[in-house]
Amino acid sequence: MKVTVADCLTLEAFAGAEVVAGKFATRNAVKAISVLESCEEEDLKLFSGDRTEILMTGFLGIKDDIEKQCRVVEILASKGCAALVVCFIEEGIGRIDERLISTAESCGLPLIRMPEGTRYSQVINQVIDRVLYGENFRNTLINNTVFHLLNFEKHSNFQSALKEAAINNDFQIVLLSEDFNPLFTVETRHEVSLAEAIRLGKEKNLERESNKVYTLIDVDGALTYWGLVYIGGEKYYMLIVDNEDSYSAGEITKLAEIIELAMGMWKYTPERDAKSEFMKALIRGNKSLAYTLQDEARIRGEDIVSTFFIKDVPRETENQLFSDFEKKTELEIMRLVEDNETYGMILNLENGETTTQQQQDCTALFNKLKESKGARIFHVTGINGIEGAGDAYKLISESWSLVQNVFPYKRVFTKYELTLVNNCINIHIQSGFVKKNYMELLEPFKKAGENKGRQLLETLETFVLDAGMNSSKTAEFMDIHANTVQYRLKKINEMLGVEVTGNRVIPGLTMALALKRLERTVS
Repeated sequence: MKVTVADCLTLEAFAGAEVVAGKFATRNAVKAISVLESCEEEDLKLFSGDRTEILMTGFLGIKDDIEKQCRVVEILASKGCAALVVCFIEEGIGRIDERLISTAESCGLPLIRMPEGTRYSQVINQVIDRVLYGENFRNTLINNTVFHLLNFEKHSNFQSALKEAAINNDFQIVLLSEDFNPLFTVETRHEVSLAEAIRLGKEKNLERESNKVYTLIDVDGALTYWGLVYIGGEKYYMLIVDNEDSYSAGEITKLAEIIELAMGMWKYTPERDAKSEFMKALIRGNKSLAYTLQDEARIRGEDIVSTFFIKDVPRETENQLFSDFEKKTELEIMRLVEDNETYGMILNLENGETTTQQQQDCTALFNKLKESKGARIFHVTGINGIEGAGDAYKLISESWSLVQNVFPYKRVFTKYELTLVNNCINIHIQSGFVKKNYMELLEPFKKAGENKGRQLLETLETFVLDAGMNSSKTAEFMDIHANTVQYRLKKINEMLGVEVTGNRVIPGLTMALALKRLERTVS
């Protein structure tokens, strides 16, 4: 039920209140109420505005400055405000000047004068209670929903009962898995993009929101409400769309509670999340199961553009970047989240071939994610079907913990670094002729003496593995002068008898240095 300023004026907390300006606008909708903490114009620049929010003030700090009070009203009216409630409190305003009333009237902003002794807390509590729960729950939404959901004679299953309840009460509902994959949908209109609603739901950190009242997300003017439900001990998300903005958040929350109870009475069990199971099969290396699930999940092997594993990226940052990426590229991100780790894949569901631009977009996304302090991103972009996706996850799982030790300055690891380290791991495990060949490439450093050899080897490692063979970056990493780096590289060339940057030299040298670093880590 929509709540207006006029509805709020009937509350006990507004007894004795008077609307001194903007009476014609008291039909403004109200969804929130808060206190205006500062009335300085500079501070009000931070105010974003909300046309459904009542603001309360005592004009503290500008109680004797009528011009500033008028300016505050003008700013609030321009940015958006349902009404301005003026309270007479100690150290605050003592009366409302006629010039302030005239300004509010010309701006069309309801200006409400409260009697002395009004407490902010009393007004806020009563307004919030009205916004959330309305006068009562006598409206037809609850009664009609209960009637349809409990009509066991007419309906053969829960889905059929819920669909009729949604049609008769003008709402829509989507049940999603913990990984935001839709499992059951009742659409009663097609004006609202449920795909866009789900994208915005992913963007918002819903687990941090109160689960007592459903979280409101506006999707192009359509009001959608999100909340957690538990079925058989498993966590799901329920998305409810109020088609006509007919119900309060409290009513939607009550509706969700009734739907959840009905699920139990019908012994409703959601279908399995085929998309998540498909990805889990690939992560576990069970390619045969992934092939079995691909039709149910509606994912083709050629749809997979990239696989990834992310550590220590703040959830809010991850949600926002993923949402922006999906909006910009029209690619879809699937993910499995646990604590500070995220496994996922990026899909091209347009049934077209993966383009170079899409792969570049994926790489750009991973580079943005690394900006979070402590973040580590491991990805294989450019996948060859289900076989390639399974191999990519295998490569990530076998290499991610050690690739960080071989490349300590990197935060994004591609298939190139992962493959190099994976080969080093295999060579180290086999500990045979191949390993001996690589280690012998570094033997000259031992002959140079312990201190000098260690210093030159450290310089070469940094130059090749960390700085991309850039002497300036090497100097920066090692905190030494660039000339010192050049001198040491000259000595290294003389010692090895080759030009270390030569095309035929660098592949073997890179492998040897990476293997050397790995040896230090695992020994």
